[in-house]
Parts: sequence; C-alpha cells; structure tokens
Amino acid sequence: MSLHLSIAERLTRARGDLRMGVPVILCGPGGAALVASVEALDAGRLADLRGFGPPVLAITARRAETLKARAYDGDLARILPPAAADLGWLRSVADPADDLRAPMKGPLTSAREGAADLHRAALALAKAAHLLPAALVVPVGDALRLAAEHGLTLLVLDEIAPALAALPPLDEVVSARVPLVASEAGRVHVFRPDDGGDEHYAIEIGRPDRSRPVLARLHSACFTGDVLGSLKCDCGPQLRAALAQMGEEGAGVLLYLNQEGRGIGLANKMRAYSLQDQGFDTVEANHRLGFEDDERDFRIGAEILRKMGFSSVRLLTNNPRKIAMMEACGLHVVERVPLKVGETAENRAYLATKAAKSGHLL
Repeated sequence: MSLHLSIAERLTRARGDLRMGVPVILCGPGGAALVASVEALDAGRLADLRGFGPPVLAITARRAETLKARAYDGDLARILPPAAADLGWLRSVADPADDLRAPMKGPLTSAREGAADLHRAALALAKAAHLLPAALVVPVGDALRLAAEHGLTLLVLDEIAPALAALPPLDEVVSARVPLVASEAGRVHVFRPDDGGDEHYAIEIGRPDRSRPVLARLHSACFTGDVLGSLKCDCGPQLRAALAQMGEEGAGVLLYLNQEGRGIGLANKMRAYSLQDQGFDTVEANHRLGFEDDERDFRIGAEILRKMGFSSVRLLTNNPRKIAMMEACGLHVVERVPLKVGETAENRAYLATKAAKSGHLL
C-alpha cells in the first residue's frame, strides 16, 4: 500500500522522535529494546523506561576512553548504571562539560556478554539526529504490541542497516540566477535528499564546461565563521576566497554542504568550543564528546557534482580526505588547488592541530 512508510521515512521519524525525547523501538535477531537519547530524555520518561527493566547506557569508544570505561564491544561501551542513577548521573556520563570539575564518574561497569547490535544502531541514530552519542537501551518483549499500544516508531535492524550506510538519493529541487559579489553570473542550485534530511546547495559561477575539469570547492556549513565572522576558524575567509577565485576565472562550482561542525551539528560544535576553552584542542574536544575527528560524508559532494554533469575537478582544498573521497566515488581530481587564507592569532593553534592530527596540507 502506498501509504506505508518507507525505511527512509521511518528512520527520519525515529530521528525526530529521539530529538523530542520520545523513545523508539529497535528489533534485532537477539530481541528488541526501547531506545532513548540521554540528552533529550526527561525524568518522567526515564522512570517509565525503568518500569520495563534495568537500562543500559550505550556510549562510543571515544567517550568511554575519556571516562576510563571498558569498551568490550570495540567501537562502543555498554555501561550498567547504578540502580540509584538519576538523569543527572546519566547526563554527566554523556556530556563532558563538567569532566574537569567532577572527573570521577565511576567506577563504571561495562557489559561484556551478549550482542551490542541494538546499542550500535542506537548510537548511529543519535549521531544522525545531531544529539550527543549516548543512548539508554532497555530490553523489552512483544515489541509489536508495545509499539502499537504507545504509538512508538519501530525499526528492524536488518531493514535499516543498508539505509544507515547508504547515501540518500539527492534530487535538484530548483535553481535560480543570483548575482554575487564574486560574480554577477551566479546561480544557486538546491538539492534535497529523499530521507527528509538537510538540503545542500551548489553555487555555480558562470557556465563551466562539463567536458573539462571544473574548479570546485566542497565547503561545509559554518554558521559561526561564514555568517558571524568567527576568528576561531578559517571557514569564512575560505568561502569568500573560493568564490572570488571562481569569479576571477569566470567559472566554478562551490558546494555548500549542511554538515555543520564537521558533521556533528551546531549544538555539539558549541560544546566542542566550550571544551576548547578548557584547554582541549579541536580533535580532543570531539573525542571527549564521543565523536570521531570528522563525521562528515563527502559522498554528498561527489553525487551533486555528478548530477550537475561533472566527472573531473580541480579541487580547492587543503584536506586530502576530500580528494580521496572524490576519487573513491569515481570523480577524478586532476589537481589540488591550495586554499591558504584566514589565519588569525585566535585560530593559529586550531590550524596547527588540523595539520598535525587531521593531515591538512597547511
């Protein structure tokens, strides 16, 4: 029946539920569980979840390393909260904001028996929802009845795993001429994924020849740098310099990808900034939050360029990972064009960390 929700639609609904503090149900070969975001959960729902049995707190191995907790499952740890653990305790484990003031969270006991598939999927959903990667998981029986009785979204791991790993199809919604400071011959294309996720934009300068390598830039959204003129990063100057160079050459494409904060979202990016004020560098801050160095998906950029008719690029970047991803996606990078602008006294250490730990060519 056409009114049935697709896998992508149910995943989108589940992300929205988690952001609102509403639990979802995950089902796998070994059973089912209620899953809730620690960040969005309230005390009332925590009490309701405990009514189904003892909860398990899933955190990433990055966060577990900070807390000196055992990550027996490799990429994650399943923490067994004390019986008296309240919402404040759970959030103190999930959020590193007070780690320095109150470093002793444990000792934390990690589960090592049984499968961690449901916990892994719960963390993937939390990340996709731009929430802290920490989820409460409570095993339940009769998942279908529970979902129907409470109107909860139910997801089956075997069904959602391919969708979580795949790039959602992108379609161009509209394009229109937009005269820019860099070039009056500007056109903005809007691309929308079919899973209800964030839209992405392609700013086309002039009329690039589709048969030749196009000067291109994959620029991830940076509200603080692009809009506010933050001095903590080089994003705003890079954006303007890339457009200016395309304007000077008369042709180019700048992809503006909505992957704020290296893919962790603006709220988590501000959490990382707060940790940097405590003395941690940008990579250490991401790890303490439970994220990897970079959570972005540059396949999006390759797909948009292909849809626009390009097969090869001259890539404006200092990041070798972008080049590798373009090549892996079948888009030939004939030249790396350096983009070294925007260094300030405030971001010098940040840029040095990107070079030393993330391999940026600065």
